[in-house]
Amino acid sequence: MKILVTDRDGVEHSLDAIEGWRVMEIIRDRGLPIKAECGGACACATCHVYVDETWQARLPEPTDEEIDMLDNALEVEDNSRLSCQIIFNPEYDGLKVTLAPEDM
Repeated sequence: MKILVTDRDGVEHSLDAIEGWRVMEIIRDRGLPIKAECGGACACATCHVYVDETWQARLPEPTDEEIDMLDNALEVEDNSRLSCQIIFNPEYDGLKVTLAPEDM
């Protein structure tokens, strides 16, 4: 199982994904630069990603808590999500996301 992650330089990476892991953990543990300062507690917005349009409707809707945290993120778009709030399962094999710009 894989997820496809486009980094901030526009390079797409195919990452091995593990069922039950947060997408943020997969990205971080495979060595891509994602801050994820709160470690997945939905208490920051440093794991902000853009979900590919073909995947948006296939993921669960964001919770109110996630939406509130996204208010703290830079360059929020309609397809913005916190990668810590997406728990990988086999239905998400091939999920495509792009790392959002980092807070400087």
